[in-house]
Amino acid sequence: MSFSRDFSPGPASPTNKYDRIRRYLRQEGAPDFRYRQVVQAIFRDRIGRFSQMAALPRSLREDLAGRFSDDVSGLSRVASRHSEQAEKVLYGLPDGKRVEAVALNFQAGWESFCISSQSGCGFGCSFCATGRLGLLRNMSADEITDQLLDFHLHGRTIDSVSFMGMGEALSNLHTFEAIRLMMRPDLFALSPRRITVSTIGIVPQMERLARELPQVNLTLSLHSPFDEQRTAMMPINRKYPIAELMQALDHHVRSTGRKAYVAYVLIAGVNDTDEHARALAHLVKARFRQGRLLHVSLIRFNEVAAAPAAFARIDTSGARRFADLLRQHGVRATIRASFGNDIDAACRQLFANYQPGTSGRPP
Repeated sequence: MSFSRDFSPGPASPTNKYDRIRRYLRQEGAPDFRYRQVVQAIFRDRIGRFSQMAALPRSLREDLAGRFSDDVSGLSRVASRHSEQAEKVLYGLPDGKRVEAVALNFQAGWESFCISSQSGCGFGCSFCATGRLGLLRNMSADEITDQLLDFHLHGRTIDSVSFMGMGEALSNLHTFEAIRLMMRPDLFALSPRRITVSTIGIVPQMERLARELPQVNLTLSLHSPFDEQRTAMMPINRKYPIAELMQALDHHVRSTGRKAYVAYVLIAGVNDTDEHARALAHLVKARFRQGRLLHVSLIRFNEVAAAPAAFARIDTSGARRFADLLRQHGVRATIRASFGNDIDAACRQLFANYQPGTSGRPP
């Protein structure tokens, strides 16, 4: 929703659209049930325009549409691509920047959503298409949650959400407010245990997540057990090396009592050797309770134009061998199901640069 026509906020102005709507209705003298009618229209009846909320008086519909713009969502669908189990949507932000989000359909009927927190990303991981863009800007809490709102308004059921789209979620402080909006009973009503934040390892914000939102799942993107190699792949490792990251994971599981995840993108001939498996197992087993509260999620690398030419997708047998080695050392490990490769919607392929009618691949 665009608020260019909204009243000028004061120091205590609400920072999200829902509270701004509620405050405006109160200022106009509307009874409290009018706000409930608005959120019920959005989240129960899937109505995305104020002008179509028939439960409201026409004058109030017109006033809300004029005050806040008629569309409840501030994102515009620029393009979408579909495969059997995935849908990737390219969104335009109000300032023209673009982001992508992915809906995943599991055969059991479960729907999960991979959303973005930034347009672009400034951390330059060598295997990630989004990093090629650089950081364009952080998304607001409304823009982050509007991705879910759009899927909801298109008939989707929001079962679970992961911050694994474009950007580094823990370098955008609006992520915390967005999560709280997702958890609000009057809005998305998501259990925090259905929300996962993936991070390359911003240690102070990992600690904040454990302190403020302890039931939210945490995934650390590691991708190499060796500092020199991880630094080459992920420059953030210079600031937060592996030993510090693993201590932060220890702190997380100790303080929350909940399992955390280690994501590991397997790249053929790069980080898939027996030596890598043994070193990774050692890192995990050296943790609190011998790593029993850590789970390694193995991801087969998805080839993208932005990645070095030497990076290649590991075959299924290679991924299974690596997982078996971890298990032999007493580490819980699974190979993440891969969705959306054919529409560039798989992990690390979100690029937000395609136009309708093109292949969707970066130039």
